[in-house]
Amino acid sequence: MQISMKCSVAVHCLIFIHEAQGKVKVTSHLLAQSTGCNPVVIRNVFSALKKAGIITVARGTGGAELCMPPEQITLYMIYQSLEPQGLSSLIGIHPCQDRSCPVAQNIHLVLQGPYQKIEQAIQETMKAITLESMIEEFHRRIAASAGAEGASEPD
Repeated sequence: MQISMKCSVAVHCLIFIHEAQGKVKVTSHLLAQSTGCNPVVIRNVFSALKKAGIITVARGTGGAELCMPPEQITLYMIYQSLEPQGLSSLIGIHPCQDRSCPVAQNIHLVLQGPYQKIEQAIQETMKAITLESMIEEFHRRIAASAGAEGASEPD
């Protein structure tokens, strides 16, 4: 069970778009170099994010930009744009209701409630995480990395 890598690629792209704002035109080719993904994968991610109203992409020469402030973009919004089946696709129940076994006939109903609680908890957690908070964490990591490099340099 895992959230597809498309979600992490999308967050990577969105942070890159935010950081590059006003500095460089963000294209699928540029993001392919940064993510290590094929430009077609980036364009598919862009398409989903654009359809969700998270980014805009200039026609022709390209250039992606955020459509809303990072504090309004949640991890759940990003995930939902890429995974139309939503969180229900994270946890599956094997099909076995047609079997004569009483466990097989009832397992779906037994698991339905607990799995629904798990999905709701994941959804609420993802809604509480914003692109802004991930950008802030990115900046903390960059600052810590720069501090560690400076601390290890000889006098």
